[in-house]
Amino acid sequence: MGKVKGINISEKKGVVKQPIAEGQFIKEFGLKDDAHAGKWHRQVSLLAQESIDKMTEMGVEGLCSGKFAENITTSGITLHELPVGTLLKIGETIQEVTQIGKECHSGCAIKQAVGQCIMPKEGIFTKVLEGGIIRVGDAISLVASEK
Repeated sequence: MGKVKGINISEKKGVVKQPIAEGQFIKEFGLKDDAHAGKWHRQVSLLAQESIDKMTEMGVEGLCSGKFAENITTSGITLHELPVGTLLKIGETIQEVTQIGKECHSGCAIKQAVGQCIMPKEGIFTKVLEGGIIRVGDAISLVASEK
């Protein structure tokens, strides 16, 4: 169904995430050592490469995995069309979609450059139901839709 194109991490909030080859995703917490992980509904953020490509087509230069502070960059799956409650198998993990989009923070450099940012509309958030390792290149498949 889909594929992991990138895994990204940051030690503190408000900075661009850095790419890593694999990440340990902890049940009910998120990506180990990531600033956004925790016991809440937005443990992991995902954004499709196809969404990033839309911004590139609008003239934003230098975009790559992690620039939108997403933990997982995907391809081949239309993330923002998945209903909340959808279960995804990503690498060794099972994650539940908990939120579609978010409000863009006021200091968003991409929004300032082109007038809009794709993450608020097309980024999604999940919580980790079953932990494990996710590697770049791992498959993403639909486990179940809506509980």
